[in-house]
Amino acid sequence: MISYVRGELASVEPDKAVVDVGGVGYGVFMPQQALSMLPSPGSEVKLYTYLNVKEDAMQLFGFLTKDDLEIFKLVIGVSGIGPKGGLNILSCMTPDDLRFAIMSGDAKAISAAPGIGKKTAEKLILELRDKVDIETVLDHAAHGNDTVQVTSGAAESSMQAEAVQALTALGYGNAESLRAVKKTSPDCQTVEDILKEALKYLF
Repeated sequence: MISYVRGELASVEPDKAVVDVGGVGYGVFMPQQALSMLPSPGSEVKLYTYLNVKEDAMQLFGFLTKDDLEIFKLVIGVSGIGPKGGLNILSCMTPDDLRFAIMSGDAKAISAAPGIGKKTAEKLILELRDKVDIETVLDHAAHGNDTVQVTSGAAESSMQAEAVQALTALGYGNAESLRAVKKTSPDCQTVEDILKEALKYLF
């Protein structure tokens, strides 16, 4: 298993990056959004990879962060979705958008990816909903992968998660509760503050 490749970015092609590692060029298939975030050729890059072995080929799929790789592995763990399908999904939406779509049951957003039909999207949601938690969705939405803010962000996302659970207990849907809480101000100090503000968006 190749966990990652690090070397000089030789070129960026329409569907993959070529990384020169000790004189060997590795073609690494990547989501379109990730390809657009790569530095200029000649720069050093580190890509977290998944090696897919088939009878007639070995393919490397690469991602900018370990987190992106993990969500990719969750997606291709769903029967009926292969690596190319997973790449298509993550080319159309960010990993955080995908998490939110899974939590909110938004099959339409997922099925917008090429080769992913409505039934496949619904299956993905059904199989992954228990593997994606609310706090992760909210924490990433608020702070992305900024490790400097993880400590303060954890407390904030915990309050937001409680607010979402409170709203669903009041009868609001999971999707609309998540959306309303995501719109609240980061200045909210308590769960009650978040609820009051979120309810304004729900009325």
